[in-house]
Amino acid sequence: MYFKDCIGQEEIKRRLIESAQSGIVPHAQLFCEKEGAGAFPLAFAYARYLNCAHRSDTDACGQCPSCKMFDVMAHPDLHFVFPIVAKKEKKKEVCDDYLPEWREFLQQHIYFNLDDWLNAMDAGNSQALIYAKESDQILKKVSLRIYEAEYRILLIWLPEKMHQVCANKLLKIIEEPPEHTVILMVSCEPDAILGTILSRAQRLNIRPVPAPEMAAAMQERFHLTKEDAMQVAHLSEGNYLKAVEAISTGEENAFFLEQFIGMMRNSWTRNVKAMKAMADTLASIGRERQKNFLSYCQRLVRENFVYRFQAPELNYMNREEAGFSVKFSPFVNERNVFDLMDELAVAERHITQNVNAKMVFFDLSLRMTVLLKR
Repeated sequence: MYFKDCIGQEEIKRRLIESAQSGIVPHAQLFCEKEGAGAFPLAFAYARYLNCAHRSDTDACGQCPSCKMFDVMAHPDLHFVFPIVAKKEKKKEVCDDYLPEWREFLQQHIYFNLDDWLNAMDAGNSQALIYAKESDQILKKVSLRIYEAEYRILLIWLPEKMHQVCANKLLKIIEEPPEHTVILMVSCEPDAILGTILSRAQRLNIRPVPAPEMAAAMQERFHLTKEDAMQVAHLSEGNYLKAVEAISTGEENAFFLEQFIGMMRNSWTRNVKAMKAMADTLASIGRERQKNFLSYCQRLVRENFVYRFQAPELNYMNREEAGFSVKFSPFVNERNVFDLMDELAVAERHITQNVNAKMVFFDLSLRMTVLLKR
């Protein structure tokens, strides 16, 4: 990952490059994004640039020994921390146990999210965390002698997934950082990070990719027509992952739409038997997918409410979603839209808290029967 691989974000790139060239490098930096804006590739490209022996005014050289080692994610002074699913029977309990899979994953993905990594780990229904045991590994990594780089880099992806013990150890390191150590954190939920860590890190807010730059990337990488590329860029809302999904109408998106349609129809017709069957189906897909589904439902409710205003520039739905909304949007109105969103948000919170998923989805369907009649 180089700066050239990151779509747009020219202002952030310029700030990072000036930081490296001036030698004024904050020891703890937090890259924040909503998702798909390029925070991780920017942080990685910055780490590469900091240790490049022949960097230019725009990017790392790609030819020096440091860049070659960064290409295979195996620089001795680059250390990763990321959410994992502990598997004691396979002796996979800390991040380093997953390094081969992680390096392969990064070589195949520039933009990615937690679901992509969960699939690569074959996590099943488990939730990924940065466990308390990782704290000892972090201390060990920052205490190692710097081998040949100017900076020792600790790159932490999703620090909001840290166990409290681990977060407290990280705080101590940030408060008393070893010499020439740079801690780069990449977060999608900065509000979930320990407040004392937030207050001690320099925050960089990575904004969604502007539509013209996203459209240009879609034309270059997927050979879309200008018109199609602009449509995809509009649907993406600045999220590269959503843009790629919009091109293919991904299987996940299609599955979520199918379940959403089924849930709404079951609730409208008060088909209790079908509600129970759907609750069984949704209970089997794993916690992370369940949360993603409920987030998808909230987005679609919002889109259906806006659809009634007949303002296409305000809608962000693909053809299949828009086709369903023609008939469904009249049932989402001023009398129920806020309550619909609240019920979906409560269900998502319950899933996060490990409440029985069958109960959550069946109860949600029952509540929808009342709200859709308003």
